[in-house]
Amino acid sequence: HARLAVGVEGVAIAERAYQHALEYAKTRVQGREIGQRSGDRVTIIHHPDVRRMLMSMKAQIEAMRALACLAAATLDKSKHHPDPGERRRSQALIDLLTPIVKGWCTEQAVEIASTGIQIHGGMGFVEEGGAAQYFRDARITTIYEGTTGIQANDLTGRKVAFEKGATAFAVIGDMRKLDAHLAKAGGEFASTLNNFKAAVNALHEATQWLVETYPRNANAAAGVSVPYLKLFGTVAGGWMMARAALIAQAKLAEPEADHDFMKAKLSTARFYAEHELPKAAVLAHEVTRGAE
Repeated sequence: HARLAVGVEGVAIAERAYQHALEYAKTRVQGREIGQRSGDRVTIIHHPDVRRMLMSMKAQIEAMRALACLAAATLDKSKHHPDPGERRRSQALIDLLTPIVKGWCTEQAVEIASTGIQIHGGMGFVEEGGAAQYFRDARITTIYEGTTGIQANDLTGRKVAFEKGATAFAVIGDMRKLDAHLAKAGGEFASTLNNFKAAVNALHEATQWLVETYPRNANAAAGVSVPYLKLFGTVAGGWMMARAALIAQAKLAEPEADHDFMKAKLSTARFYAEHELPKAAVLAHEVTRGAE
């Protein structure tokens, strides 16, 4: 419970850092729009790179929050589901998700809070701006209740290698079931489908390497355990975002749905697929080829 709670704390601090940065970007006037040599000066939210940074914060937070919610629901099922078999499967899944939620969500919170400082510019670095406080608040969450390295060793050793990847491969199988739904969703989901498939394949390759390597060289596996944790979190976050996008698209057909919210969800899911999921290939390369 404590480890999951710290992961959720990472989500919360990241969200606050995003809100602070968004409000600043809406009010800070600096420069003209790109390509304009005359005319009024604009707030920095008009600048493409600032919008990119804000979208990176928003998309990552949504993925982190969704994964934390999945973990919470799985924890409930592990305790209260009427089917004993489902309780056992849920317990195995929450065991796998706990170090990922704790480790990945807090590491991302540090990155997100740092991006918030960048959006503020110099005002983010000084105490008066307030953005630096979120960075410090996020930074400790990667340390207490077990450092990221401890979480990663728990994930690779006790959660993946110990059971020869059974739960991890089951999750990867569930992820791959989404391919058909994304393919049916139309051309707007084409890039999401391609990037998601590649990311899941990268996670499968890294997991297979880990299962094969750990029994004969635990040190090698431990040496790349943090990249593996980040890989799993990144891909699982993409899984959550792809699911959310499909639901949002379906809800757009409902007259009483919050259309602005659903369109925004589609945008952040697309951003995550284009900007975050490609990182899976790099992390998988680090895991499978970087240990020595």
